[in-house]
Amino acid sequence: MFPVIQKFAKENSYEMIFSAEQNHYPDVTFVTKDKKKIALDLKSTYRKNHEAISGFTLGAFTGYFRYRDSKKNITFPYKEYDKHYILGIIYTQQEELIDENKVYTIDDLEDILSVVKDFDFIVQEKYRIAKDRPGSGNTKNIGSCVKMDELREGTGPFSTLGVKVFDDYWINYMTLEMARSAKLKRPPYSNLKDYLKYRNIKNL
Repeated sequence: MFPVIQKFAKENSYEMIFSAEQNHYPDVTFVTKDKKKIALDLKSTYRKNHEAISGFTLGAFTGYFRYRDSKKNITFPYKEYDKHYILGIIYTQQEELIDENKVYTIDDLEDILSVVKDFDFIVQEKYRIAKDRPGSGNTKNIGSCVKMDELREGTGPFSTLGVKVFDDYWINYMTLEMARSAKLKRPPYSNLKDYLKYRNIKNL
């Protein structure tokens, strides 16, 4: 994967900077000849069926995402990035039983079953494949679309509204716990329909 990304950077005369830590955003920063910064974050997940995946998490909606001058857990402050892209790696889990105790020789390499197969790759701007709900569990991460056609075509719920609406939605999004900490009975909104009403924005 990384040799392909390096080839892309070289062909476009981009400087390529890897994140200093595993939990830092983004995985790769491209710096163009005119000093624009482009974020590329790598995500992987498995297919549930031919039409849907388990879903990605598209990064935090707290921390550096809200405080865009912050240098914590991010290569450069969020506000310095011109674009934010996701490289999604989608695979099918191997259904055949794999004997983990079996010993193979070099001659058997072609017979060894991989735990994953049938890879698909998608590249989209983050806002185009984001949904209006957090990712799995109680983590404060942005969830992704799960339909394959939405991921391939970049037609998630924010795609027609634009990145500014996406940013405002997630910068101000609250979990129930966050709302209670702010002395609110409930979050101001919990989905895009309620947000548009809350902000008095017509759904485009």
